Amino acid sequence: MALVRWAPGRELYPVQINRLFNTLFDTATPVAGRVTRWTPALDIVENDGEYVVRADLPGMGDDDVKVEVRDGVLRITGERKSETEERKDGYTRIERSFGSFARSLTLPEGVDPESVKASFDKGVLEIHVPKPEAPKAHTVEITSGAEA
Repeated sequence: MALVRWAPGRELYPVQINRLFNTLFDTATPVAGRVTRWTPALDIVENDGEYVVRADLPGMGDDDVKVEVRDGVLRITGERKSETEERKDGYTRIERSFGSFARSLTLPEGVDPESVKASFDKGVLEIHVPKPEAPKAHTVEITSGAEA
């Protein structure tokens, strides 16, 4: 009879490797009941008076994207259509990721939704969110007991 050393994680090892590969290579995420195969990259930059959000949306136009601010949340949604090109005889095949996406960012308290501006140029969506004004301190005058 052979002795087998007990290793508590041995049974889980193949499952963990499979989960790792599924996470790295199949990033499908559900969005509003659909499955999307891509999520656009975002950059967020803070300047003196505003936040600038940039989203890479190659192959999309401003008609394919929606930006809204509601209840202190900036929401970017859109859909990229399927693009497949196939040529024979020298063979070219082009595939692009497609599907719906949604990205949400919580804005600082006090941001005026009407002041948020967005522009779209060369596949990059740029959103400017002005910083809210800091609350100003109000000095309360103290009167003496005789004046009250």
